[in-house]
Amino acid sequence: MKLLTFSKNSSHTLGIQTDSGVLDVVQAVQQLSPAFTVPTTVMEAIEGGTSATDALHQLVNLALESKDRDSLLLSEASLNYGPCVTQPGKIICVGLNYRKHAEETNAPIPQYPILFNKFNNTLTGHGHDIALPRVTKEVDYEAELVIVIGKQAKYVSKEQALEHVYGYCCVNDLSARDLQMRTAQWLLGKSCDDFSPLGPYLVTADEVGNPNDLKISTTVNGKVRQNSNTADMIFHCDEVVSYISQHMTLYPGDIILTGTPEGVVLGDPVDKRVYLKDGDVVTISIEKLGSLTNRMVNE
Repeated sequence: MKLLTFSKNSSHTLGIQTDSGVLDVVQAVQQLSPAFTVPTTVMEAIEGGTSATDALHQLVNLALESKDRDSLLLSEASLNYGPCVTQPGKIICVGLNYRKHAEETNAPIPQYPILFNKFNNTLTGHGHDIALPRVTKEVDYEAELVIVIGKQAKYVSKEQALEHVYGYCCVNDLSARDLQMRTAQWLLGKSCDDFSPLGPYLVTADEVGNPNDLKISTTVNGKVRQNSNTADMIFHCDEVVSYISQHMTLYPGDIILTGTPEGVVLGDPVDKRVYLKDGDVVTISIEKLGSLTNRMVNE
């Protein structure tokens, strides 16, 4: 199942992608009055687990068979997307987690996952303009696979880790390199407003299958900048979830950004680095998860 959010009446409304369009879940519940309980926000869907997902599947079938189906289905082109996970309790990031990316930046291969965090102010959606902060001249793109936790996880083994995952999505882990490298702590350069566009879809784990064999790429103004596979991760998704859970409890809705492959601006020789500028259009694509596009604009 592919979930998404879009703006309606000043709030993030839950939608489900179908072959016939996007189902407006709230509208469908109001019009069809199903005899079963249906989650009406993406956070309720994540927290509700299998039973919530089953209810959403039933709602889709009910809506597609309804005489009112046309009033419940929206064109994706008409949507003002929100982040596909709207209120994560934690945003945990893994740094230098692709072997070739570590090599291109002349960094040693990590012996343990390098963890840092971002905050909810960084969240935005597919299609939104992103302001380049006036305090930096070195904004870089980073295509990343996001793990969305679906079950509380504490001290979980690697073998059981993916059982605690609800689904996956795309993110552009935008990074102001001059701010990031100003001190030994990376947080400042990672946490500017809208520096984590998330989406367009949250795809449930059953539809994705193996998260460590997905094509991942970035284009800037249509030119390919990153082109890799999640198989190049140093610490795979099951290892990352298990490792983090040894140190803190993960809750439904927490998200983990799993690192970026080679091809970022920072990996170029200093005299050839061309950072993002006003008008640049960046698209992050991950196999089975769709494509996330945002335009950069001057603040």
